[in-house]
Amino acid sequence: MRQRSLLILTTTITAGALTLSACGSRGQTDSGDKNKKTTVVIGVDAPLTGSLSALGQGIKNSVDLAAKVANQQKEVPGVTFKIKSYDDQAVPSSGKQNATSMVDEDAILGTVGPLNSGVAQSMQGVFAKADLAEVSPANTNPALSQGDAWASGKKSRPFKTYFRTATTDIIQGRFAAQYYYKDAKKRKVFVVDDKQTYGAGLAKIFAQEFKRLGGTVVGTDHLTVKETDFSGIAGKVRSSGADSVYFGGQYPEGGLLSDQIKQAGAQVPVMGGDGIYDPAFIKASGTSNDGDLATSVGYPVEDLPSAKSFVKNYTAQKYPDPYGAYGGYSYDAAWAIIQAVKAVVADNDGKLPDNARAKVTEALNKVSFDGVTGKVSFDGYGDTTNKQLTVYQVKNGVWKDVTSRTFKD
Repeated sequence: MRQRSLLILTTTITAGALTLSACGSRGQTDSGDKNKKTTVVIGVDAPLTGSLSALGQGIKNSVDLAAKVANQQKEVPGVTFKIKSYDDQAVPSSGKQNATSMVDEDAILGTVGPLNSGVAQSMQGVFAKADLAEVSPANTNPALSQGDAWASGKKSRPFKTYFRTATTDIIQGRFAAQYYYKDAKKRKVFVVDDKQTYGAGLAKIFAQEFKRLGGTVVGTDHLTVKETDFSGIAGKVRSSGADSVYFGGQYPEGGLLSDQIKQAGAQVPVMGGDGIYDPAFIKASGTSNDGDLATSVGYPVEDLPSAKSFVKNYTAQKYPDPYGAYGGYSYDAAWAIIQAVKAVVADNDGKLPDNARAKVTEALNKVSFDGVTGKVSFDGYGDTTNKQLTVYQVKNGVWKDVTSRTFKD
């Protein structure tokens, strides 16, 4: 085991080297500690392999960092945290299997993930039956928290165990449309989506808002995930006279789509949501992406005073993968679970109750703290109360933040 570096808690600065203890089963006495410590496991579900693994690994590592900080700071007296990660490969059926496995693991009292909204749909019911809370750092589809009829104004929380630290597409899609129309002065947009829960939902909300503002959707089309030839769509974009493209989907297809649109002769920007905001979007394209745009939840982590310790600590741990677009939100999701466990233990004479999962879920509704990404708390639907978003643009082959704002209707 290599020497671990000093960690500093995001909201509380404490000196001392981080020493990792071996974590045993629940109730096992930790080495070097005379007091018995209960081990609480935080499950992590994300695509750890496959085309979206760059994001998944950042999620896992950020949760791991939160657990290490909590242990070093003795955030919950008598409790040691560790994580157990599961690879869903961005496949809903795998996510459902992982959810079942986590439910069967008694020491897991909360889960962080998944990345994909479609995967989350397959997991929610499994977690709800077991009173096991999940906090996603990346899901943005509104139906997950507000029900399938949310668009008609009939909002209803489907699962009390579901929470998220990322804002919804209701906000992100409208935010993107407002920037395209008001700031970028785009008037004729061609909308493409990948037919997936996240991408199709985001594109629909964007298109509705863009038209409401006075813009015109000059064409729409769909692509299939894992395909690579989008020349047909690129040709339609060129002939449509569009001055811009909006893509609802992920970076593997988004980068190739942007590439082929420009190769077809349509020199127009491609904009997408947080699903394309990753260096891999740029790497996927053989043609310059300069001018392409993406929105992402929150403010740039590197620019937030509240995130300085997180960035420093993540770097010090020498994780092989960057924290990525959702690192800060993953850390905050894990810290929310840790704070819920803390509240439950404090209310039960310093130990976990027999119905710990249900109590942790209940406590999450009342969690409120200053996190890496800002104020962390949840509304009556389990959605984050943080409505900050950022527009990024590719400049000289790298993503650069353009503007950050708090969304207001």
